[in-house]
Formats: sequence, structure tokens, C-alpha cells
Amino acid sequence: MKYRFKVVDLFCGAGGLSRGFKEVGFDIMLGLDNYPPAIKSFKENFPGAKVIEADIKEIRGEDILSEVGEPDVVVGGPPCEAFTRTNPDRMRDPLDRLYVDPRGSLVLHFIRIIGELNPSVFIMENVPGILEGGLREALIKEFLRIGYREIHFNVLKAEDYLTPSHRTRVFISNIRIKPRPQGRRIKVIEAIGDLPEPDSIHDIPNHEPVPLSRRKKRKISRLRWGQALIHFKGAKGKTYVNLYRLHPYRLAPTIMGSSRFIHPFSDRIITVREQARLMGFPDDHIFKGGRDSQFEQVGEAVPVPLAKAIAMEVAKYLLEAPG
Repeated sequence: MKYRFKVVDLFCGAGGLSRGFKEVGFDIMLGLDNYPPAIKSFKENFPGAKVIEADIKEIRGEDILSEVGEPDVVVGGPPCEAFTRTNPDRMRDPLDRLYVDPRGSLVLHFIRIIGELNPSVFIMENVPGILEGGLREALIKEFLRIGYREIHFNVLKAEDYLTPSHRTRVFISNIRIKPRPQGRRIKVIEAIGDLPEPDSIHDIPNHEPVPLSRRKKRKISRLRWGQALIHFKGAKGKTYVNLYRLHPYRLAPTIMGSSRFIHPFSDRIITVREQARLMGFPDDHIFKGGRDSQFEQVGEAVPVPLAKAIAMEVAKYLLEAPG
């Protein structure tokens, strides 16, 4: 079904949110980001959309309006580094993460542009850490300042919506977004098991082998399912892992921009395409730039199946809205 609703994607990255909305039938009108490889990916996957490659601090709502007119929906995921618990150096005071940390303050520029565009629906994605301390109340106050009186903090788990990996995120919006969970969980082997080995002959994009030294290959060959080569501390002393051997019959762990996983059955790092499948990206969604950049774009995205579930809720709201 094709809707007439227009979407603008701020901090668009490679377009995970946009892909979900596109698959539901929305028109993706514009993407904004300041990371060149992500912009190249967005252009590749949304050739009909306008693109602004710029720092959001330098952009005004009128810059977007002059390109595509008034959007019905504005979505985006400002950087989460200031708020995430995986960052051991995040500021101690939660309010400082929003008002002092320059990465966290990008949220305020997102809110500013929402006020200047005044869409029927906005959705801001981030990590649950953005609700710690007094941040929830501070965000309510900031949205009230631009005229939105009703704010919903929709916490959703991607694995509830046919994503083969764990991922809990908050989608801050002026509407309630609570799609019905799908019930079924997709295991790692279901998501990537049909892909050929990357060093074989194939025409699958972003499915090239990742080089490994003999020493590292020896080390990972000793890893069993669920074991990791790298352990590191996040905020509050919590331990996180990397170079983790995926369990074929479970969900993958949360995928971050720096994440690298070991294939369940082969002694190698999984490819960008395999990692993208664990985020629900279809194989025709192309990632541009160097390999590390491609991995980062995948890990920073909103999983496509979750984005689709959200888009369906937004479509329902807009279709039922008066006028």
C-alpha cells in the first residue's frame, strides 16, 4: 500500500528507520547526516530522496522546508555516546550528558528542528540511558517548549519484532507506539545460514571476507558458542564483549558500531552482509565506504523489522487522525 505521508530522517545514517518506513509505503523525502560514507549509503538506497550532508547544528528548519516542503513525519536517532552505559567516560550527572556533552546536546538540536518543522508525528530513537536521572523530565520540558504537550517514551525490544538480535531502545514520540509483539524469535542460523562462504563465488553485496591474522585465527578457533575474545568495562563497571562467537540457535547479542562477531561454524569474522541480516536489512540494502565504516553503519542503525513495526503504528495514527 502506498501512503501519501512524507518522511524526513535526521541523523539518517545508512537508513534503517527510513527503510522500515519505505517498506510500509511512506515517501522518504530527505535524509540529513554529516558522515560521508553513511550519506553515500543513504543516496544509494533512497535515490529519490533529497540529501543534506551537514552538521545539524548548522541546519534550520527552513533549509529542509525549502527542499521538500512540510513533512508529516520526522524521525531520527541522535548519537547515543553521551547516554549509553557502554561508555565508561560518560558524564556522571545525567543532565550534563544532555546540556554539557556536545554529543548529547545534539538531541536539543533535533528537538529544535522538530519545533521548526512542526510535523504531525516525530520519533527520536536512543538508548534507554537517555531516561536516567532527571533526563525524562528535562526532555518533556524541552518538547513542551516547542509546543508538544504529550510525550511518550516507547521502550521497544527489536527481538519482539522479528529481528535476529537483542536490542532495547527508546522511541520518544508525541504518539504512543506499542506494536503487538510477533511472538516468534528468529535465530542466528535462520538469518545467515543460507549465505555462502564469503570467499566463494557469489554476487551478494557487502559479503566480502574480513582479513584475520594467523595468530587471531588461532585464538578464535578455541572459542565455543557464546564465548568472546575481548572483554571491556562500560559505565558502572559492567562488562561487555567483542569478537564473540555467535550461538547458531539463539539470538545475536546487541550489535554496536564496533561489534565484530565470530561465525558459529567457521573460524572467521562474519561479513558486513551477515551482520546486516542480524539487523533485519534485506540484501538489496547497500552499504558504502570502507569495511569498518560499513560495520559502523549497520551497528548504528535501527533494525529494519522494528522500523517497519513502528511505521505501521504511525500509519494507523495518521490515517485515523482528524483532517
